[in-house]
Amino acid sequence: MKKAVMYGGGNIGRGFIGALLSQSGYQVSFIDVAEAVVTALQEKNTYPVRYVTSDGHEDVWIENVTAVNGNDTEAASDAIANCDIMATAVGARILKFIVPNIVAGLRKRWAKTDAPLNIIICENLMDANKVLEGMLKEQLTAEECALFDKTVGLVEASIGRMVPVQTEAMKDGEPLRVCVERYGFLPVDKAAFKGEIPAITNMVPCEPFDFYIKRKLYVHNMGHATCAYLGDLLGLEYIYQAIAVPEIRILVHNAMLESAAALSKMYNKPLQDLLDHITDLLYRFTNAALGDTCQRVGGDPARKLSPEDRLIGASRTAMEMGITPAYISIGTAAGLKRYIAENALEQNMDSAKKVLTQVCELDVSGKLAQRILGNYALLLEGATVQDLLKTAQEQKHQSLLNVI
Repeated sequence: MKKAVMYGGGNIGRGFIGALLSQSGYQVSFIDVAEAVVTALQEKNTYPVRYVTSDGHEDVWIENVTAVNGNDTEAASDAIANCDIMATAVGARILKFIVPNIVAGLRKRWAKTDAPLNIIICENLMDANKVLEGMLKEQLTAEECALFDKTVGLVEASIGRMVPVQTEAMKDGEPLRVCVERYGFLPVDKAAFKGEIPAITNMVPCEPFDFYIKRKLYVHNMGHATCAYLGDLLGLEYIYQAIAVPEIRILVHNAMLESAAALSKMYNKPLQDLLDHITDLLYRFTNAALGDTCQRVGGDPARKLSPEDRLIGASRTAMEMGITPAYISIGTAAGLKRYIAENALEQNMDSAKKVLTQVCELDVSGKLAQRILGNYALLLEGATVQDLLKTAQEQKHQSLLNVI
């Protein structure tokens, strides 16, 4: 049986990528440092994935799995040295901690074979392949770097499946159970593979892959975050509650349309395909059974407000394509309010300007910053979501008049 290593046995590792590898005929070894998960996988060699919808659920058992502890470098590197394919899903901030084990595994591998190893990188991180490559090569010799370039494919992936934080109720008496939505396609960078592209269930090799990365970040992730931050304004706990508010749904929908129009123009992709994708996403946001919270989806606002990430990056892309990001800027202002609150700053214009300068790396006198600051000022004045929607509509109307 073919062997796969899934580095990361958490929600995405077990609830998506590891499951696809198992269903594609691989014996899957998870590498993780959570002892309870590692022990349970070693003992049971199976675990359930539960597909949940607002109408019910279905359990599917994932077979032919085991695990090794990531703190055991010998065992982890052996698994990497002997696998046919590998994937990572550990979180962007954890990548640097798994590099030593990967390097050790590659060295063992190169000692006996020059067969290619493709590593599918399932991290929510722009240019994840370049980031991981830099980390790995820092620990390799010049000769090993040459071997790396010849034999290792760092394959970016776009993770579209929504997997919330797992509650005890979701586990339903089975600690390894992961509840997920049914959506399960995995776009990957076709050009990054070394050797033959493996046949993996629901994996879709695509090029140019930069389009799919930005579609995920600037349409899906941006729309999700906008929904979360607008839900914050109303004190709502869940994403499905927020998207059920008509004004929030319109704001989110139109923010996603701004990004879609920009990406369609930038990459010469059919707009209708992007519109269909948005329709599907909006429906998926309504899945109450996921129990996805505004707190989780809007978490780590510093990253979400960074220059190339979902909010600022989407706005800048829209402006490059001649599209006014009126609706995206509403979500950004709400995200700015959350960041200020979480960092115990005063909710005032000085704090907002400081965050836009230091976190978003924007010139506060520029058009985008001024638009965001104007929306944030409305929040300080107690604007409702109805007020925010009206403001965005007026700004969009004015931008269209300017074009005419």
